[in-house]
Amino acid sequence: MQDPPPLARFQAWLAPALAGPPLLAFLPALSLGAFWLGGERALVLTSLGLPLFFAIAGTFGRKGRALGSGPEDGQHGQTCFETDVAGIVEALAKPELKSVCLMLEIEELQEVVGRHGPAAADMLMERVSERIVAALRPGDRSARLGETRFGICLAPVRQLDLELSIQLAGRLQLSMEEPIDLDGVSIYLSCTIGFCLSGRRPGRSAQDWIAAATAALADAKRNGPSSIRSFSPRARNRAGARSDLQDDAAKALENGQIHPWFQPQISTDTGRVSGFEALARWTHPERGVIAPADFLPVLEESGQIERLGQVILAHALKALRAWDEAGVHVPSIGVNFTSAELCSPTLPERVNWELDRFDLAPSRLAVEILETVVTDSSDDTLTHTVRALGKLGCRIDLDDFGTGHASIAAIRRFDISRIKIDRCFIAKADQDPDQQRMITAILTMAEQLGLETLGEGVETAGEHALLAQLGCTHVQGYGIGRPMPFDQTLDWIRSHEARLAHAPRIGRAS
Repeated sequence: MQDPPPLARFQAWLAPALAGPPLLAFLPALSLGAFWLGGERALVLTSLGLPLFFAIAGTFGRKGRALGSGPEDGQHGQTCFETDVAGIVEALAKPELKSVCLMLEIEELQEVVGRHGPAAADMLMERVSERIVAALRPGDRSARLGETRFGICLAPVRQLDLELSIQLAGRLQLSMEEPIDLDGVSIYLSCTIGFCLSGRRPGRSAQDWIAAATAALADAKRNGPSSIRSFSPRARNRAGARSDLQDDAAKALENGQIHPWFQPQISTDTGRVSGFEALARWTHPERGVIAPADFLPVLEESGQIERLGQVILAHALKALRAWDEAGVHVPSIGVNFTSAELCSPTLPERVNWELDRFDLAPSRLAVEILETVVTDSSDDTLTHTVRALGKLGCRIDLDDFGTGHASIAAIRRFDISRIKIDRCFIAKADQDPDQQRMITAILTMAEQLGLETLGEGVETAGEHALLAQLGCTHVQGYGIGRPMPFDQTLDWIRSHEARLAHAPRIGRAS
């Protein structure tokens, strides 16, 4: 590598001294001294000469490296950032010096694109970049590493520990989450941060340090928006395992490793099977059954969540057809749809095509949407899609009712057919009068609105009996039947029907 030119070496030597607050304190004295010693001419020369001198020294704009303005700068930003961090790593050869590397991820950008367009999103990221640069000191380094990700590495200092790093991350987060005015509209973004102290970095290279901060960011993102996490070896192991799962996820969808298991729902009036819910399960050839909480976020991050919905829907309707051909009566099948799927205006057409393919009436498909989707959504496309599915003839189930504060107006707007009362209200309700009053209030509201109800997470005979007596029309949970592969459902149905002949009827209290 060639030595830098003399001017660049001069700037590198002189700029730190000229950019700090101590010199700024002497500027008034310099101007006053020039006036006393040389009069007005010296004052004018000093006033004009100092800015020129600062420009030659290269101190203007040294508060932080200018960040790229678009995602296309990500690769260039990554290279520059690695170079900057490598320089800081060299400075950390002195044991008394410390630093921290941070990774920031701005959330909700896709929602901004959907509502205001790509140009608005670019403007927002420019504002975020400006805020990051404004928050840094001379010598701190920052770069835009992708569409929504930024990297920061602090210039080495003598006093820096975990608590100070958390405080710094918190201040950065508050700055990023201040409202941004966009054509008179206040836009709010959330910021997730992962960081790694120099003393905790797993390797000695800049890449190792950046990778550790990135692993901490991934750990923070798993804990929800606006989280802050410090690097730990466990975070790195989880990130590695998550990366492996992400690599396997697309293949698993196509080769049939991810498929639905079916959990039965029964009528509290007759005791007979009133439906099944299709729940995604991943049977990995080496790891066995992988929990949905582990693989669903991976599929969402890799853009595979809509493909998962297509696979589960096809398998669910195929199972419904197979039950018909086997001569067992299963009135309906419930399939969960994410907000991303429900925002697709082509979803009703795809669902109708699948129903025709298996020669099934739309009324036999229950479209399950989370209550939080109903309460948090202001997307007209989502509302239109759900209503279109209802007009097609599908039943609309509101899942996890009681966790999202859905209003009666929202229930009406989405043409809800049935509400599924969340497990938090059902657990030990037969022993808790307050729980019973809450369930009674929900059931009364549902009855007045003409909605069916289903109690989720029923685990005991006492909970089952109470719901039946209070008027809940359907129940589901481990106390009824656990999720099972399709090839076990026929035996379960026949066994359940056989038990009904000898079981006492549990009816609603008169």
